[in-house]
Amino acid sequence: MEAHKSYVRDWMTKQPIVVAPDTSAVEAYERMRDHNVHRLPVVESDGRLVGMITRSDIEGAVSFQRSEKGWHEARFALAGTVVEEVMTKQPVSVLADASMKEAVSILLQRHLSGLPVVEGDVLVGIISETDVYRLVLKLCEE
Repeated sequence: MEAHKSYVRDWMTKQPIVVAPDTSAVEAYERMRDHNVHRLPVVESDGRLVGMITRSDIEGAVSFQRSEKGWHEARFALAGTVVEEVMTKQPVSVLADASMKEAVSILLQRHLSGLPVVEGDVLVGIISETDVYRLVLKLCEE
């Protein structure tokens, strides 16, 4: 296999779906469900990364059955809850100029399925397991 270096910026998902800290937990969960994603970066209006929110974070805030009826009931339990209350603050992130090896190492060591990608403290993308799989597929084709 040819020795080359792959960078996070080349494999990340650019312009990921995001939420603000004051977004309702219900809206964040529905946004994830509607877009078939499991995590959202939390950013301030200036694009500064302040957290990550996952479906599991919201599901852990209330107990509910994984069904439409259960979600309907959970919406009431979550009323008034905002993302900032249940998000992971100061999440582990990776620089856009980092190598994919570095990003994958962080994912493995921290048992994460996705990482926000930053330049300074501004969000520029997200790197997930799916992005890593795309890289592996590319390398297998070489």
